[in-house]
Amino acid sequence: MTRLGGWKWACTLVLFCTATRGASLGQIFTTLQHFDWNSGGNPRMSFVQGTDGNLYGTTSFLGPTGYGTVFGMTPDGRMATLYSFCAVQPPCTDGAYPTSGLVLATDGDYYGTTGSSGVNGGGTVFKINPRRALNTLASFSNLTYSYPLGVIQATDGNFYGTTGGDLSGDGTVFQMTPWGILTTLYVFCSKPYCPDGSHPYAGLIEGIDGDLYGTTYRGGEEGSYGTIFKISGGGQLTTLHTFNGYDGGNPAAGLIRASDGSFYGTSYGGGTNGAGTVFRMTASGKFTTLYAFCSQANCSDGENPVSGLFEGTDGNLYGTTIYGGSLACNSGCGTIFKITKRGELTTLHRFDFEDGLWPKGGLFQATNGILYGTSGEGMGTWGTIFSLDMGLGPFVAFVRDSGRVGGTGGILGQGFTGTTDVSVNGTPAKFKVVSDTFLKATVPDGATTGFVTVTTLNGTLTSNKPFRVTPQLVTFDPPSGPVGTQVTITGVSLTQTLGVGFGDHVPAQFTVDSDTQVTATVPAGAKTGKVGIETKGGIAISSGTFTVTP
Repeated sequence: MTRLGGWKWACTLVLFCTATRGASLGQIFTTLQHFDWNSGGNPRMSFVQGTDGNLYGTTSFLGPTGYGTVFGMTPDGRMATLYSFCAVQPPCTDGAYPTSGLVLATDGDYYGTTGSSGVNGGGTVFKINPRRALNTLASFSNLTYSYPLGVIQATDGNFYGTTGGDLSGDGTVFQMTPWGILTTLYVFCSKPYCPDGSHPYAGLIEGIDGDLYGTTYRGGEEGSYGTIFKISGGGQLTTLHTFNGYDGGNPAAGLIRASDGSFYGTSYGGGTNGAGTVFRMTASGKFTTLYAFCSQANCSDGENPVSGLFEGTDGNLYGTTIYGGSLACNSGCGTIFKITKRGELTTLHRFDFEDGLWPKGGLFQATNGILYGTSGEGMGTWGTIFSLDMGLGPFVAFVRDSGRVGGTGGILGQGFTGTTDVSVNGTPAKFKVVSDTFLKATVPDGATTGFVTVTTLNGTLTSNKPFRVTPQLVTFDPPSGPVGTQVTITGVSLTQTLGVGFGDHVPAQFTVDSDTQVTATVPAGAKTGKVGIETKGGIAISSGTFTVTP
């Protein structure tokens, strides 16, 4: 046994390091682990990387108690079961059957959901700390809204997620405080025939505007093919797109916001071949179907993606299909694919039953550059863990990808011992190396949205996505005036201002005077209301009201 991060890690499963080299230079597929009855079964979710550099995930059932597990794995494939659900039988007050992967929160703990049991019987939200101690934070009721499907931590520090519905309705969006206080923000199918959607079977992401974005599997105005929606923290829901079957249908996964600012996702069904799609939706709401699966003979390109997409450090999108590919299985064993933002798809791996089948979980790129994923089953097993090395180099990633000047954030990576510099888009930042795989940095004065670099003894590592320096709007002067009034807006992180709005977000002409000041002209049509500023890092809204006078 080896001891990593204070935990014992052992190859308690048979460790299969069988590697196959793909057609592309440097592309190596490796089966790292096979699950069995004791270690858990049917891993359906993607991984998260911890501050110790290891990967963490869940299995949806089996394990020592039979109700699913939380497990950890080193990047080279050594695995340990960290927690087995339904530790107290009955009534499984800690939950049963995990429905999501884990999210690393700013407190250093991992958060997730189960779909059953708990005090109220309808599933739970839990957190587990690096010492394996699990705390059940909230319990859902089968009599109201149940079956939570993962949570994210938003910039306000609260957690947000969805419940899938079924026996207890058509699904909801909920908020949970870090202390476990639940608030239902929205109940789907609020009107006859569910034009707002129903049954959200995936989690949420936070947009640059602070709203939450997600999908529903059913409902919508085009025949129950599902929707794309956004919802504010106050519970105001807007349907952004309704699937009609031809452009895709029944999305089972959530969205990602890629580096080009657009949202990307997959639909399980629909499309020209009825086998699912990859789609893009711009920030302005323009929807495009990029690819329809089963476009090749015998669906060798895959069919029916259940998981969402992941943007790699090469700018391409990666995902899996549950069926199609190799004919070694009925309906195919599933595939791994990459697709450009223009819709050019390449099948990277076709599962053949021996190395796994039916990959339901998404892919994850660890900071060593390697992609990791799971399959739901395999020959004589209850699923597998695999890696796919595309020859991409190491990088750094964030615990949270946005923050204000003066705030401190966590950075994940490797080789941090001896780090000499951390910079946010070229501006040096104060930092503290916590371990070889984790450091903390303070967003410096004058920092702008952009990539973060970490200079180590082995070279310079760059973040896989830009860090968003969020703006702060402090005051504006004068507090009132007619159309044409010059208003001086004072704040922080205003250098990259993209727009200024008055009242109902009526756009105004503006000039960036400095990082702390913008001058804007009250536009025609402006109404009395709050002042807003949008930068590359986000949106800031004034606490006070500007009064438009005659």
